[in-house]
Amino acid sequence: MSNPQVDAVVVGSGPNGMAAAVTMARAGLSVQVYEAQSTIGGGARTLDLGLAPGISHDICSAVHPLAISSPFFVDFDLRSRGLEFTTPEVSYAQPLDNQPAALAFHDLDTTVDHLGAAGPEWRRFFAPLLERVDDAIWLSLGDKRSIPETLRDVPGIANVMRFGLRLLSQASPAWNIPLSHETSQSLFTGVAAHAIGGLPAMGTAATATMLSTVAHAAGWPSPVGGSQAIINAMVADLEAHGGSVTTNARIDHVSDMPAARSYLLDTSALNAAQIFSGLIPAKVAKSLRSFKQGNAAAKVDFVLNGPVPWADPNINRAGTIHVGGTRAQMAAAEADVIAGRMPAHPVSLVSDPTVFDPAREVDGLRPLWTYAHVPFDCPLDPAEYIINQIERFAPGFRDTIVTYNSIPASEMAGHNQNYIGGDIATGLVSFYRMMARPRTSWDNYSLGVPGAYLCSAATPPAPGVHGMNGWFAARRALKTQFGISEAPSLAP
Repeated sequence: MSNPQVDAVVVGSGPNGMAAAVTMARAGLSVQVYEAQSTIGGGARTLDLGLAPGISHDICSAVHPLAISSPFFVDFDLRSRGLEFTTPEVSYAQPLDNQPAALAFHDLDTTVDHLGAAGPEWRRFFAPLLERVDDAIWLSLGDKRSIPETLRDVPGIANVMRFGLRLLSQASPAWNIPLSHETSQSLFTGVAAHAIGGLPAMGTAATATMLSTVAHAAGWPSPVGGSQAIINAMVADLEAHGGSVTTNARIDHVSDMPAARSYLLDTSALNAAQIFSGLIPAKVAKSLRSFKQGNAAAKVDFVLNGPVPWADPNINRAGTIHVGGTRAQMAAAEADVIAGRMPAHPVSLVSDPTVFDPAREVDGLRPLWTYAHVPFDCPLDPAEYIINQIERFAPGFRDTIVTYNSIPASEMAGHNQNYIGGDIATGLVSFYRMMARPRTSWDNYSLGVPGAYLCSAATPPAPGVHGMNGWFAARRALKTQFGISEAPSLAP
């Protein structure tokens, strides 16, 4: 690593890798990004899978609650760069057996009216948090080491306490007390299940409290044209500041890269240990290699000849649908996943992008994005499980299917090396592992080698298309390696 040829090398072109690369380039440094796949974007790619002419699919993330709300993206400001986001009237929906679905509208008052008897408790839960939404975001998306901006004034501290009390209530066996109706319970739990963890638990409750609050603030938007638009805007900014991206460039060891003053890895903890094998301290290497993988997701991309025939047609107004039934049913399914058993009725996530982006429909055909939560490294084809779950709430769904592409959890790493065994979170998501991610250290980004940092979802704050992991790692690299203490502006 002598005689540096470049200031910063970034491995991986996912949202966090690109956030790190953009931050370094904005500081006036030379930056080179390496991506193992033939296309850039990692977990935010949109591809033509060859299933039907003109139909593209978001192969990992599709809906982006934090792409306009996270501190990184607020500064980067995708909308000012020409990206168009659409925000569905209904942020998310929860189908229920033999009754109308529970709907979380972008507007809190509309949600409260829709929930009827459950409305007042939903308002009591979320209305206080909406008074200062940024507090919930900063608390959730901080580096877990610095004092969040929200704790720097009395109202902020008070709001953090409100957030914490609500989180704790949904992380305990008493979680049914503040949310006592089946509709409000299931609506909240569907969001909690995004973390693919125990229900109730701190990690899942934290995820749900923050994302549900954002749903009633900025909403759950998606970029017109697909997730790739986010990455393309980041690459354009990188290139405008002298950086570059090389695809089809798998990095197995630091010797595969040019000499650099800093290295930022948007990789799994295990891959980071392998890349710096023989260079990082034995204790650090052991911690990285032993960082426990999380539970898994298996993906099915459908092509349909019409909208999903939900029994409750209001579901077709939602950008995201959590398919799992009641709180108790989802908790049981997630418990099976944690125990290594394939649930008969797995929690599944569904999104029809044509709801908010009609141009995604071509010649009467439309994509449908789906995931199922399954045990780690599960080799089972998830297609029938997901089809049966959707059919449960949308009789006749099978008849709308033209074709589909199915990826078991055991094969997810084939299109994203970070998704070992289908772990799309790049490591277990628990409250402890949000703090000590991927190891117990004051600096979770450092790899123990001068200039080497981990910047992926395997670091704080946790997974998600928010860019914060890469931003935090880059800011540490700037300060430690280059003596740049003030983060550069990311504004267009």
